[in-house]
Amino acid sequence: MVQIFIDGKAVEVEEGITIIQACEQAGVEIPRFCYHEKLSIAGNCRMCLVEMENSAKPVASCAMPVADGMKVKTNTEMVIKARKGVMEFLLINHPLDCPICDQGGECDLQDQAMAYGSGIGRYVEQKRAVKDKHLGPLIKTHMTRCIHCTRCIRFSEEIAGNDQLGTLNRGEDTEITSFLEKSIDSEMSANVIDLCPVGALTSKPYEYLARPWELKKTQSIDVFDAVGSNVRIDSKGDKILRVLPRINEEINDEWISDKTRFAYDGLNHQRIDRFYSRNADNKLTEDSTDNVFNILKDKIINVSKNKIASIVGNSLDCESIFAFKLFLDNLDAKNYECRQDDSYFIPNERSSYIFNSKISGIDESDVCILIGADIKKEAPVLSSRIRQRYVNFEKTYPIFRVGIESKTIFKTIELGSKSNSLRKLNEKKNKDILLKSKKPIFILGQGAMCSKDAEGIFNFSLELHNKFTSKTSWNGFNILQNYSGRVGALDLGFYNKKYTSNKSIKDDIYNEKFEILFLLSADEIDFDRIPDKTFVVYFGHHGDRAVKRADLVIPISCFTEKEGIYVNLEGRPQISRQVKLPLPSVDDFSVVLKKISKFVNINLGYSNPQELRELMLKNFNHISKVNNITESKLPKERKIKNAFLNSEITSSVNNFYMTDSVSRNSPVMSECSMNFYKT
Repeated sequence: MVQIFIDGKAVEVEEGITIIQACEQAGVEIPRFCYHEKLSIAGNCRMCLVEMENSAKPVASCAMPVADGMKVKTNTEMVIKARKGVMEFLLINHPLDCPICDQGGECDLQDQAMAYGSGIGRYVEQKRAVKDKHLGPLIKTHMTRCIHCTRCIRFSEEIAGNDQLGTLNRGEDTEITSFLEKSIDSEMSANVIDLCPVGALTSKPYEYLARPWELKKTQSIDVFDAVGSNVRIDSKGDKILRVLPRINEEINDEWISDKTRFAYDGLNHQRIDRFYSRNADNKLTEDSTDNVFNILKDKIINVSKNKIASIVGNSLDCESIFAFKLFLDNLDAKNYECRQDDSYFIPNERSSYIFNSKISGIDESDVCILIGADIKKEAPVLSSRIRQRYVNFEKTYPIFRVGIESKTIFKTIELGSKSNSLRKLNEKKNKDILLKSKKPIFILGQGAMCSKDAEGIFNFSLELHNKFTSKTSWNGFNILQNYSGRVGALDLGFYNKKYTSNKSIKDDIYNEKFEILFLLSADEIDFDRIPDKTFVVYFGHHGDRAVKRADLVIPISCFTEKEGIYVNLEGRPQISRQVKLPLPSVDDFSVVLKKISKFVNINLGYSNPQELRELMLKNFNHISKVNNITESKLPKERKIKNAFLNSEITSSVNNFYMTDSVSRNSPVMSECSMNFYKT
C-alpha cells in the first residue's frame, strides 16, 4: 500500500494502480471517455487530466501510476481550464445531432459538455464528415460523431477476440472502421454499443424507437443460454425494446452475447394465443378451452398411465417443471424426461451436470481442457472469459481441445476430433504441462455428453482430473450446459432413471410404445418419427416445430410474462422477473395445469403461483438460496466398461442464432443467421 494525497486528503491505495483508480476509491469523480475498467489503457481523450505536484502541466490520470507521497489536485483552475480545452477540441467536428441521436439522454459527451463545454464555439472552419460504415445487422454507425476513444477496438481485440476493427489514416483523417467493411463476425459484437461514449455506434434494431426516460427498466436474467447473464430489460407499454447487461463479476462481468441482447423481438412473432385441436381433416382449428380440456380428459382417463410420455423444453423455469412433475406424479405417469438430446449425467449426482469450478474459477485456473465444446457458439460469455485469462497469462495459458475443429478466440492445442484423442493427454509433453498445473479446469461440452462415447469420456476425464488435483481441494471438473432450464430440471428430478443409461425415451416414443405424448415447450425432437397413433399435446408460447405435429395446442405465457427461478450452469438459482402482462386469454402454465387437474380430479396441492413456489422450495431447499451456489462433491470414479468407440465429437450447437423457439422467430436473429451462416 502507498499513501497519496487527493485534494489535500490522505488516501491509502494499492501500489501499481493509476491515479484515476485511486480517485474512484476515494470517491472523487474524474471525467473520461477512453478509459474503461475492463480494457487496456489508451490515454487518447485527455479528458481525465489532473494537476500533480512538481509537474509543469496536467497529467492524464488514467495512464499515471500512483507513487508514495504523490499529491494530486482534481478541481483546480488549471485542471478545469485543461478539461474545457479538451472538450472544445472534441466538439470541433461533432455534429449537432442530439435531438435525433439514440444516445441522447445517456450520452457521456452530453453530460460532460454540460460540465466543461462552452456556450459558443470559436471554430468557424468547415466540419469534417466521415462516411458511415457497414458493421452488420446489429450495429448502426454515425462515424462523424466518433471521438476516436478506441474503446470499440480494444474491446474487439481484448475481450471478443476479433481483430476486424481498427483505425485507418492519421491526424484529421483518422477513421475507425472494419478493414474490409463487412459484418463483424463475433457473437459478442454489440457490446461496443454500450462502450461507445458518444452516438457513433448505436443499436440498429432499437433505432429511433424510444428515449431512455420513457422506458420501464426491469432487472432480470438471460434465459437464452445456461450462463444466466444478468440483464436489464427496457420496455415501453407491452413491448420490450432493448436488453442491456448488468454488472455481475461472478457471472458475465458486464458483457452479454448478441443473442441475449437482440433475440427479444422473437417474443412478438408467431405467438400462440388461443387453443387448437386437430380435426377429422388433419388440420389444426381453433377450439374452445372447455372442449380442448374435455378431449384431454377423455384421453387421460382411457389410457394406461404407463402409456403416457412427457418431455419438457430447454428454457423453462423451475416452477413450471415442478408443477408438471406434480401433475404427472399424481397421474402416476412417470415416463418423463427433460433431456431432448439424451445428454449423459449421473442421477442424484449434482456435480455430474454442473460447472463445479464456478465461472469465476476460470480466472484462477492455469490450464484448460475443452472436450466436445464449441464454446464460442455455446457460451460466448465464457469464451471471452477464457480469452481474458489467456491474455492475462501473457498467452502462456495452455488450452487443450478435443473435438472437431471450430473457430476460437484463443490459441488451442488440438488433440484430435475423436474421443480416443483424450488419451493424448497422457503423452509425456502434455502430461508434463498438466503435472505442473495447480488448478486445471476440464470443460465437457454437450457435444461430448451427447456422443455415443459420453460415459467413457466422462469417466476418463474425471479420472484425469482427480489424478492431477489429488493433492489439492481444487474442483475444476465442469459440465458446460447449453440451456437455461436444464440444470433446474435435473435438480427437480424430471427424469426417469430407466432412461439415464444407454436407453432414450425418444426411442420408445418413435417405436409406438406411448399413446399420449405431452410436450411442454419441447421443440427439439424429430417430429416426423412420431407415429400417427400417438396423441400429441403441446403446451407452448410460440408456433414452432412441435405445433405441426400436435393434436392439441394449449397456449401458455412465456418467461417475460411471469416470474420464475432458473438455475444456471454453475447451479446458481436466479430469478427471472416479469416484464409485461401475458397475452389476453393466455395463462401461466401452473394455472393451466390447475384447470386441467380439476377435469381429471387431481389435487396438486397449490392454488396460486406463490403457493407453488413455496411448495417447491420446501421440497428442494437449495433452490431457495437465490444467487448462492450449493457446492457438490465430485462423483466417485467408475471404471470404463468399454473401450472408446472412437466416435467423432461434434458441437451440439450448429447455429448460434437459432437455438430455441424465441430466437427462431426473431427477425433480427434470422438476419444474423443469413449474414454469418451463408451456405
